[in-house]
Amino acid sequence: MATIKDVAALAGISYTTVSHVLNRTRPVSDKVRLKVEAAIAQLDYVPSAVARSLKAKTTATIGLLVPNSLNPYFAELARGIEDYCERNNYCVILCNSDDDPDKQRSYLRVLLEKRVDGLIVASTGGDDSLGAGLAAVRTPIVIVDRGIAGIETDLVRIDHEEGAYLATRHLLELGHRAIAFIGGPADTSVAQMRLAGYRRALAQAAVQVPERWVVESDFTSTGGYQAAALLLKGERPSAIFAGNDMLGIGVLRAAAERNIRVPSELSVIGFDDIQMSRYVYPALTTVGQSILQLGETAAEMLLNRIATPLLAVDRRIVTPSIVLRESTAPVPGVFAQYR
Repeated sequence: MATIKDVAALAGISYTTVSHVLNRTRPVSDKVRLKVEAAIAQLDYVPSAVARSLKAKTTATIGLLVPNSLNPYFAELARGIEDYCERNNYCVILCNSDDDPDKQRSYLRVLLEKRVDGLIVASTGGDDSLGAGLAAVRTPIVIVDRGIAGIETDLVRIDHEEGAYLATRHLLELGHRAIAFIGGPADTSVAQMRLAGYRRALAQAAVQVPERWVVESDFTSTGGYQAAALLLKGERPSAIFAGNDMLGIGVLRAAAERNIRVPSELSVIGFDDIQMSRYVYPALTTVGQSILQLGETAAEMLLNRIATPLLAVDRRIVTPSIVLRESTAPVPGVFAQYR
């Protein structure tokens, strides 16, 4: 592999002059610059990012840690982050923790060892020490999607509780009273807040449901399918609020296999508004905001923090809205009384 000294030898100039051409640290004549560019092309020389970062004390790289890259929500979030960073000449290193706290800690260590300029963290659950560990890090950090206890830093996320409240209220306004809930892992803040919003809406309407209709799962379509298989046995609800769209897609599959028509016999609502929810059948009613925009906002906040470390802590809680599609309908023969 060619080095900067090889380029200098071929161009017939000093390697410090080559460095000035590459880094634009000092003006050089057009003749010299053309010699350097010709030598670089002939040798297929690739500048060392490590050497540049040691000199500039910046890597123009950020680390992004997500809990599950198979979940389309995090794929769309990562796309928004990458798009914004690319426009601002930053690269993104994506790490997937597989909802494993040990893997999450390992990746955080790797990213810090690579001297990334900043971190965007969508955490997994089950790691009570994560907040304290991140608080001790000097690297700029933005928390996205899932709040982390024990650290006061920039954050952007959807208002999970309010979104769940809106989803449940939507079903109540359609006349539903037998409303089940399928949530994510209980040790994640997202699942806790969405369950709280569901319970708040039911309590406000003085509606009680059997505790067996509140099911803990994971945020996957398989989890939704398996949870719905339990809920659709025997006395079944007239509506299911799935704690995210992947769960909702699993519910639609379970209902179809049992010849339960959605929405005439069962209403289903999700959360997140991933792109896939528009194209399942029936198209999934959901709660959300632009995931791409959420990612771009997180990246913008991080690059602002990198450029101006002493900015006041920025915490943005985005209120979602109902996205009406085809999977929810009024209870047959029942007029909504809750407004």
